[in-house]
Amino acid sequence: MIKVYGIKNCGSVKKALSFFKEHNLACGFHDFKSEKVSCETISSWLWHVEMKTLFNAKSTTYKNLNLKELGLDDTAKKEWLCKENMLIKRPVVEFDNKVVVGFDEQTYKGLFL
Repeated sequence: MIKVYGIKNCGSVKKALSFFKEHNLACGFHDFKSEKVSCETISSWLWHVEMKTLFNAKSTTYKNLNLKELGLDDTAKKEWLCKENMLIKRPVVEFDNKVVVGFDEQTYKGLFL
């Protein structure tokens, strides 16, 4: 089954959920704001995607926490992802032991249709 992780008011998450609905693809939704993503889940995602793909260095949260000034390495970034899920680039989609981060309609068509 397809599982989408993100927040309800994120534009990219909305596009991903709409894509699945339009194509009659069942998916579950995990809202970061109501239920934290575990470090184990984040670790499993990092087996499939690079840190630079998963870690959202353009987010408001990143800027508000002044993380750029810290010069974080991948280990520190992972620790921050575990502490602050809003640093995770959205959406994260799990399916068939794969992980896709972000929304791109052409990529989704190739993967899911």
